[in-house]
Amino acid sequence: MLRPEVRLEWFVSFLGVIDTGSFSAAAEAVHRSQPRVSTHVAALEREAGVPLFDRSKRPVEPTEAGSVLAEHARSILRALNSAEEAMAGRRGAARGVVTLGSYPSASAAFIPALLDRLARRSPDIKVALLERSTLELDAALHHGEIDVCLRPMAPPIGPAARSRPLWREPLCVVHTPEHPLAGLPEPLPVASVAEHPLITIGRLGAPEALGFETYKVFREHGFEVEAVQATNQPQTLISLVRHHIGVGVTNKLAVFTADTSGVRVRRLAEGCGRRVAVLWDSSRPLKPAARTLLREICEAPLPPGAEPLGETER
Repeated sequence: MLRPEVRLEWFVSFLGVIDTGSFSAAAEAVHRSQPRVSTHVAALEREAGVPLFDRSKRPVEPTEAGSVLAEHARSILRALNSAEEAMAGRRGAARGVVTLGSYPSASAAFIPALLDRLARRSPDIKVALLERSTLELDAALHHGEIDVCLRPMAPPIGPAARSRPLWREPLCVVHTPEHPLAGLPEPLPVASVAEHPLITIGRLGAPEALGFETYKVFREHGFEVEAVQATNQPQTLISLVRHHIGVGVTNKLAVFTADTSGVRVRRLAEGCGRRVAVLWDSSRPLKPAARTLLREICEAPLPPGAEPLGETER
């Protein structure tokens, strides 16, 4: 019988296994040891009176009862989060230091106006900015180095993170004025761009780079990208293009923050873009200052080069 004595942390561990498909991955996602996760799930199964997982399968799959309970567990945790949000607004003015993680183009195009607005509306909150690449932001969030972060939604976000999509950015092609692509009308076809050496975002040769938007877009159109160079800095990408290293493919926000003199910036085929979200760790409660920052981010105007999301993308 599921009684009021059931602990919320049992639900957190249980959902971690549901979302990751294994007890070991769940342990990492919810920041607990694997034996602790197994103990929580076993206790929940005793209370429920039925098996919640089919452990003979890999990855582990929930039983029918497990799937039903997962829906209720998520509702319970969402309700708890809503209750905390309601109480946070009644604890008085938020104050203190909150650490915000961000990637380079968002730091340049979005965060200055955000911090100016926050300083005027919540002067007792100080923001410490931590700039990293996308995957480094994931690690920083996981280890508690940052409270909130801005991040593209590709590669996939880990199961322990909650996210709220903010905007969409088109992908752009950067080439020199005399390049063969200059004679083609905009938007540029993916097939035409794929014929040339490419410079992308990320780190050259890193296996995780295959999860980034550029690689995904070209793969979806039947092309495997073999980049000649990669960088996380928009200005570096532009400079590499100026020196004829290759054709750059990056997001529009990055292009907006860079000096594009001496190059042409063209839009890639329709539908080629990425979404950006604000993230926080669901396994740790947000302090009032972080909640205030999160609200300001969600209410802030879109940065230049960004496009509003459709209803189905929110």
